[in-house]
Amino acid sequence: MQNSFILQNIDGIPYKMKEPFDFSFLSRYGKVFQVFDDQDSGNICFGTEKDGERYFVKFAGAPTEAYTGTREDAIERLRSALPVYEKLKHEKLIEFVRAEEIAGGFAMIFKWAEGDCMGRMYPAEHRTFMQMPVEERMIVFCDVLDFLAYVAASGYVAVDFYDGSVMYDPAKHCTTVCDIDFFRNMPCVNDMGRMWGSSLFQAPEEYQFGAEIDEITNVYTAGAMAFALFGNYERIREAWQLSDESFEVAKKAVSDNRKDRYRSIKELAEAWKRTVEKI
Repeated sequence: MQNSFILQNIDGIPYKMKEPFDFSFLSRYGKVFQVFDDQDSGNICFGTEKDGERYFVKFAGAPTEAYTGTREDAIERLRSALPVYEKLKHEKLIEFVRAEEIAGGFAMIFKWAEGDCMGRMYPAEHRTFMQMPVEERMIVFCDVLDFLAYVAASGYVAVDFYDGSVMYDPAKHCTTVCDIDFFRNMPCVNDMGRMWGSSLFQAPEEYQFGAEIDEITNVYTAGAMAFALFGNYERIREAWQLSDESFEVAKKAVSDNRKDRYRSIKELAEAWKRTVEKI
């Protein structure tokens, strides 16, 4: 059964809500030119423009159409992400500007990043992304490896990192990681059972209550990303677009047994580079 919704409009852009909500406060961030209203996280996001600069505004505290939890939980989850964005600074990560309590909720403001999203939840962008030449997708994968290595070196583990977290601007050959809300400090233990994230990118320990979640977990995530970029989400060899050697590297990375995976993102990246002509 689909959720019922109402349509609202801001600056000529329609969007769905469960109940009416006053977003007039967005004017302080500029004119809205795009709305992202399909998230099931309890957040609603806006692209805004002010004085020639574009921003991405993420807001929790409104009755979004796809969210089934409480308003308070959505606000607390977004608020708890603030230390992560304050700590992690990387050239491939969306640039954090500021956060504030506003309109009875919580807003985080970022610099706008151009690009198509790899995520399958945006079918048109996903098709465009996957139709890029292999060489372009190779740039994306190497950038992902570099970012995940930085995350580990910073003492964090990437949780809820999946294809929807990655954007690419072919005009500038630029990858952007756009969502790190659920990243955690290490050491990290699975305290949920089934953790946040897409099942296609989750290691077995992300389903096991009490299991260690660490860089080896992110090796699995990176391997799954390789399959999504150069093969398919089902990891069938026949669909693989690179060498057999690179397939074996990706396959090792997504081993169900942690002991059989690479011990670090750096070790995975080195193995990958040895099997790919252009990196």
